[in-house]
Amino acid sequence: MSAHQVIEATAREAYGRLFAYLAVHWRDLQAVEDALGDAFVAALEAWPRIGVPDKPEAWLMTAARRRLIDRARHARIAENALPTLHALSEDAQRLTASTNAFPDERLRMMFLCAHPAIDPVMRTPLMLQTVLGLDAARIASAFVVKPSTMGQRLTRAKAHIRAERLTFEMPDAAEIPERLDAVLEAIYAAYGSGWDEAAMAGSSGWRLAEEAIYLARLLVQFTPNEPEACGLLALMLHCEARREARQDEEGNYIPLSEQACARWDQRRILEAEQYLHMASQAGRIGRFQLLAAIQSVHAQRLRTGRIEWEAIAQLYEGLVRLHPTLGAIVGRAAAVAEAYGTARGMALLDVVPAAEAAAYQPYWALAGHLYKRMHRREEARSAYGRAIGLSTDAAVRQFLSRQAAEI
Repeated sequence: MSAHQVIEATAREAYGRLFAYLAVHWRDLQAVEDALGDAFVAALEAWPRIGVPDKPEAWLMTAARRRLIDRARHARIAENALPTLHALSEDAQRLTASTNAFPDERLRMMFLCAHPAIDPVMRTPLMLQTVLGLDAARIASAFVVKPSTMGQRLTRAKAHIRAERLTFEMPDAAEIPERLDAVLEAIYAAYGSGWDEAAMAGSSGWRLAEEAIYLARLLVQFTPNEPEACGLLALMLHCEARREARQDEEGNYIPLSEQACARWDQRRILEAEQYLHMASQAGRIGRFQLLAAIQSVHAQRLRTGRIEWEAIAQLYEGLVRLHPTLGAIVGRAAAVAEAYGTARGMALLDVVPAAEAAAYQPYWALAGHLYKRMHRREEARSAYGRAIGLSTDAAVRQFLSRQAAEI
């Protein structure tokens, strides 16, 4: 690979690790962000000339650390920060000479971002940016706000951390439950973002999905008695097991109910089932366990040859009562339509407020499908048109266009 390609790959794969490693020792998140940005700029200037270093991450960490030291000297930041930065320099030298990877401080950073003093609305976006390296535009898209608005909110949240001097320490056992939900939500959002990115831009997005699974594994190790951590990991493993089956050899999108079971990764399915079983032992049901259980029922088609829609509808009913998101409501309508008839599913879809449904692609895709079944042709064409316009995945757009053409 060229120097520019290595820099791009390192930014994509290691930014979160580098940021978290520096940030746990330096409370000013904006300063760490600026220092890392300068380090990548320096790499763009130097590596094409001097060659790519053997340890790109260590080189970047050393460069960022130097920028922080310079900032500390010029801005006369508290003197007690300098010994910490010099210690980081020694770490960088050791890591440059070592074959070990950087210590992964991202889980600690995620729990810091879930600190009770931080606005609950901003906890997940803050994790997505600082820990997983997503830019404000991508985060804004996930939360349906303007990129400029999200950027301003993130800047204020980081300034608040600096002003309040919040500590970058793992919470004690009593604090974990109140911070856990935000951490789970961020990992799940990162997985979804990676899935969407892969659909738009080839295979690179799977790296973010894989990083989300890796963080979920760390979380399960750190919170072995929290069933929702196991539930989230089970959910993502079930989804990953079907990655290769989502498209045929020509790249055409294939919905879950029509996928060839032989293309599913049975090893991942078995692992997902093991984590779901672990979660069930706690006797405390939660959102991610229910989502994983729904995927587990779909996976049973590999063994039985059929989909138990009644069971899926019951699980969605529980999910809507526990956590009534728009996704859960639309999922319930789809399952009920399959289990108990199109009209009943349509009735559930009809109660969704128009403002909430307006920009939600799965709502319109399902509406088009159900209208088509009911021979309400004009409404079906209109719904499919909305779904196509909201789809970012070219294969999904083509699939929906074929469905609309059959009306």
